[in-house]
Amino acid sequence: MIDKAIVEFDKILKTLFHKPLSNRAHPDETISDGEYTDAERKHIVGLMRVNHTGEICAQGLYQGQALTTRNKANQEAFEHAALEETEHLAWTEHRIHELGGKTSLLNPLFYAGSLAIGVTAGILGDKWNLGFLEETEKQVESHLTEHLDKLPQHDNKSRAILEQMREDEIKHAHMAHDNGAAELPEVVKKIMKLSSKVMTKTTYRI
Repeated sequence: MIDKAIVEFDKILKTLFHKPLSNRAHPDETISDGEYTDAERKHIVGLMRVNHTGEICAQGLYQGQALTTRNKANQEAFEHAALEETEHLAWTEHRIHELGGKTSLLNPLFYAGSLAIGVTAGILGDKWNLGFLEETEKQVESHLTEHLDKLPQHDNKSRAILEQMREDEIKHAHMAHDNGAAELPEVVKKIMKLSSKVMTKTTYRI
């Protein structure tokens, strides 16, 4: 039990304070950057900061779900998805720093909230655990599509990152569905969307 607690605490520290690494090549690695006005640069950084915090939330969610799931196969699926979300962290963080920006100061707060939600979802049972994951990924997919529309047309580097992230999130949603995800009540979906709006509006600036 103590060993497991140490491992989980180490995951938290690595997520919040260590530089994330990507096993895959960064999607924008071979793409030349564009020229931006100060306003465009600030806007891109804000969007990418929101996406970075979203991946911080995903880490907390997956960690909590993996801790409380009753199914070994689901646990492995959550942990594999978390590895891909770590790559998303690496890509978005690198892009933010590349543009001279900083990640959100609110990341620890959102991580803690997502971890608690993940633990709760797992306690409710695997079908609800997976259902929450599927709905989360659907909302993230929609959110990424919206951000792709908001990017300056000539920002091909950020666009490549968000397109690969969206592809991965779609895959995670399908994984949850195929493993028996339950359809969440509409009121829960609306609460999730409201929480997402709070996160996006605050981390765009902070």
